Amino acid sequence: MGNRGMEELIPLVNRLHDAFSAIGQSCNLDLPQIAVVGGQSAGKSSVLENFVGRDFLPRGSGIVTRRPLVLQLISAATEYAEFLHCKGKKFTDFDEIRREIEAETDRVTGSNKGISSIPINLRVYSPNVLNLTLIDLPGITKVPVGDQPPDIEYQIRDMIMQFICKENCLILAVTPANMDLANSDALKLAKDVDPQGQRTIGVITKLDLMDKGTDVRDVLENRLLPLRRGYIGVVNRSQKDIDGKKDISAALAAERRFFKSHPAYRHMADCMGTAYLQRVLNQQLTNHIRDTLPAFRSQLQGQLLSLDKEAKEYKFLNSDDPSRKTKALMQLIQHFGLDFEKRIEGSGDQVETVELSGGAKINRIFHERFPFELVKMEFDEKELRREISYAIINIHGIRTGLFTPDMAFEAIVKKQIVKLKVPCLKCVDMVIQELINTVQQCTNKLETFPKLREETERIVTTHIRQRESQAKDQVLLSLEIQLSYINTNHEDFIGFANAQQKTNQTTIKASAVNQGAAPPPPSQIVIRKGWLTVNNISLIKGGAREYWFVLTAESLSWFKDDEEKEKKYMLLLDNLKVRDIEKSFMSSKHVFAIFNTEQRNVYKDYRHLELACDTQEEVDSWKASLLRAGVYPEKTTVDGESSSQAESFSMDPQLERQVETIRNLVDSYMTIVYKSIRDLMPKTIMHLVISNVKEFIHSELLALLYSSGDHVSLMDESPEQALRRDEVLRTHAALKEALNIITDISTSTISTPLPPPVDNSWLHGSSTLHRRSPLGYSVPKKHPAPAAPPPTNRSEPPTPPLSNSTDTTNTSSRSKRIPPSVPRRQPPAVPTQETH
Repeated sequence: MGNRGMEELIPLVNRLHDAFSAIGQSCNLDLPQIAVVGGQSAGKSSVLENFVGRDFLPRGSGIVTRRPLVLQLISAATEYAEFLHCKGKKFTDFDEIRREIEAETDRVTGSNKGISSIPINLRVYSPNVLNLTLIDLPGITKVPVGDQPPDIEYQIRDMIMQFICKENCLILAVTPANMDLANSDALKLAKDVDPQGQRTIGVITKLDLMDKGTDVRDVLENRLLPLRRGYIGVVNRSQKDIDGKKDISAALAAERRFFKSHPAYRHMADCMGTAYLQRVLNQQLTNHIRDTLPAFRSQLQGQLLSLDKEAKEYKFLNSDDPSRKTKALMQLIQHFGLDFEKRIEGSGDQVETVELSGGAKINRIFHERFPFELVKMEFDEKELRREISYAIINIHGIRTGLFTPDMAFEAIVKKQIVKLKVPCLKCVDMVIQELINTVQQCTNKLETFPKLREETERIVTTHIRQRESQAKDQVLLSLEIQLSYINTNHEDFIGFANAQQKTNQTTIKASAVNQGAAPPPPSQIVIRKGWLTVNNISLIKGGAREYWFVLTAESLSWFKDDEEKEKKYMLLLDNLKVRDIEKSFMSSKHVFAIFNTEQRNVYKDYRHLELACDTQEEVDSWKASLLRAGVYPEKTTVDGESSSQAESFSMDPQLERQVETIRNLVDSYMTIVYKSIRDLMPKTIMHLVISNVKEFIHSELLALLYSSGDHVSLMDESPEQALRRDEVLRTHAALKEALNIITDISTSTISTPLPPPVDNSWLHGSSTLHRRSPLGYSVPKKHPAPAAPPPTNRSEPPTPPLSNSTDTTNTSSRSKRIPPSVPRRQPPAVPTQETH
């Protein structure tokens, strides 16, 4: 194909496509369509052929193009053509392509000048084209001939409108030089869809067929009926030339001689002809490509930035030098230690916002889960009293005891201390598991080197298990110490006299409550606040509802909202306990209940109060808070076992007083033990396990890794990671190359600005009355054309090439008036270089 300008564009586009293909992406330039619009036998097909550079369209007199021809140019290694209606058949002879177009046209429209809006789709594959769409449209006609319908004019207009109304379509408005320009239907249609003239170029054909002494110089100089992008004159091959097989290159040379020798056009010969039209259209394609470059550059720069850090790490590690691998190993272990410490201590700038980190979970174990486990094993009241009574009776033996024996108190206390082993060891287990989970999370960052990750995890986990054994031994030792000596002289221990006094006060308080006396005012020490859903309110009363709860040491209150102005209810905590409720498959919430151990209503008519949370963690947290307030979980017993024994055993009043006294003494002493254990357990675990593991990672882990074997092999990448590294480095290099190509294209090409607006009111003055066509497009009605405006300035320079650039606002003429008899060559348009 013979379009020189297109041949210059092809390498640029190919380089762009190659750059994007290297990174596995498509370069969607979306080049504009080019549609040729004009009257019958105006030379539209010749203009289109000249742009493509091949002779393949049907020719003749009258209406030859009777169906739209959508020509798709596709860049390929070999040159051939395919029709959509002949799938699988390849055409390599362009004369055969012309015959197929004629045959397909006759097949749909008949051979008697009929028309059809069904397009013929032709794809031309060639190494000498860009991916473009060219559209050859039927010529506008007024009078039907042959098999043409009466409304032929409006059908053709509607057909043309379907293509040129697209914003991505360049319009070549073709008008023969021997026709009055004011009556050009092509210009009128272009004005309807492109009122600003940003994508319309006027093309004047048949300049060589004008009468002697006449010319269209005023039109070509854009002074008579001006267009924003101006007019370009071309001289096509005549029918005689076509019949004589005159090739396109010879026709272009003849056209060039015509403009150089014609006295009216020789001063503007450089801005006329098919070659110049090709340059204008190719410049428009260049502008379009340049307009897409900033978006491409931004996209590639974003991808390059996201890969920069990873690519640098791979480049640093991608070496067979053992010294570099050793340095990398030391840095990885150092980062592992810092990461572990940050997750435990909660320091650092990267704070987890999705879930609790290792240190926060361990803190919850110390201060919520462990106290909860302590109270879960809280002794059953009836069982405890039965044990105390048996202890007192067994100590007295065959004698009747007059005084409360100390040995009963000590036996019961030791039995309760032994029970603490289970929750204490469970606390150690939970902390150890969280430490192992934290180590696994930290080693995830070493997944690039599977051997190093596996060995690091093994060494640290083994050390944690060793410390676990020592911590459990220490915990058991602490309990043995508690068992070895019952310190009844502790300052917080109430003693025998106070225990008896408390027994009497309890009896008096119980009788006062039974007689209707007001309970003491609740404590104002707030333990917890938060939202809970009251789950067991009936639907008649509004159903489940969310309230703001406030838990103090003596009461549980709930309010309408967190402003705590409108209190809904206050519940005293005396004789309350907590029980678990099975989660319903219909509900997503987790539920627990509060009930009264004396079988009284807790809230209005309800024997128990169901409270719901969104997660099980919230339920456990609220239970732990209720434990701090003295609300214990319900104790589950084997049915009939303890109750039958308790009922079968009766106590006399004196024994009951002794049991109550021992009960108060045990309660006081166990409170001291609980307080000591709750304080000592976190300290023991922190010292023997957590702090020791941190110190081990910082001081001994690296040495153990070196002593475990070949430390160089620890830095071997996994096969997946090796593929990932190669892919990242290749993509990174391809992105840099693509950016360099874009920069080269930007610096090696130029953009031309959009010409300033012109006074095209002549288009509004001629044939501006419209009526609607059958397909809804606005179709001008024919009226006498107004007189052409007088010439203004015969030396106005020709319009610069086509562009998509931004409008300029200066519309004033800056040329000086010179005598019309003195022709002068017009200065070429000065292109603007895009700034980068």
